[in-house]
Amino acid sequence: MGWDPGDVFRFVDVLGVVANGLLGGAVARSRRFDLFGFATLAIISALGGGMLRDVLLDAGQPVALTDPAYLSGALVAAALAYVLHLDGPVSRRLLVVADLLALGCWSATGTLKATGTGLGVVPSVLLGVITAVGGGMVRDVVVGQTPRVFGGNTLYATLAIGGSAVAFGAAGLGQPDLGMGASIGLCLLLGLAARRLGWMLPEPLDVTLRFPRVTVRRFGRRRRSRS
Repeated sequence: MGWDPGDVFRFVDVLGVVANGLLGGAVARSRRFDLFGFATLAIISALGGGMLRDVLLDAGQPVALTDPAYLSGALVAAALAYVLHLDGPVSRRLLVVADLLALGCWSATGTLKATGTGLGVVPSVLLGVITAVGGGMVRDVVVGQTPRVFGGNTLYATLAIGGSAVAFGAAGLGQPDLGMGASIGLCLLLGLAARRLGWMLPEPLDVTLRFPRVTVRRFGRRRRSRS
């Protein structure tokens, strides 16, 4: 019985659904939501990005609604987060690892689905990133906070861009499974390094351009004289 990469990738995919459902549940717990709130945030966190991707691709019914493993995984995660306070160091580390594995898997999945419809590199990478981080962004908006991927945190959306680009390149070489594995490995290794070393994108620069009034006046005089 041979090793099937598809089974491994599906396991990582469903693991990511559960991990992101737990992250959504953690947000619900911090806001003291009821059970319905836990379920809603878990589903948005775990499935929102993939649903957005399928809608943008006009790919028919979203996979999250047709494959029972996805909704079931999100709801199980919501129930666990409702009952358990997953705030210990071990549980946090496990969630980080599972989240980064899913980040790479979903980046590649979104990109490969886009390339399968004939889209080019930029829209394909964009849809890979949306698949990976879209659910978390929608979750943050729903609870009234700025999406975490917009800054102030270690690299996350940047990793999704890298994973999507790797998947697109591998697809062009006819090696989608290799691209999926490389994307997962890249996001996991760089994500762990970013958290440990505090890698972040730079904040805006504070450069002020000042033009002396004399210069502006002279420029205006020159224009009038030429006219």
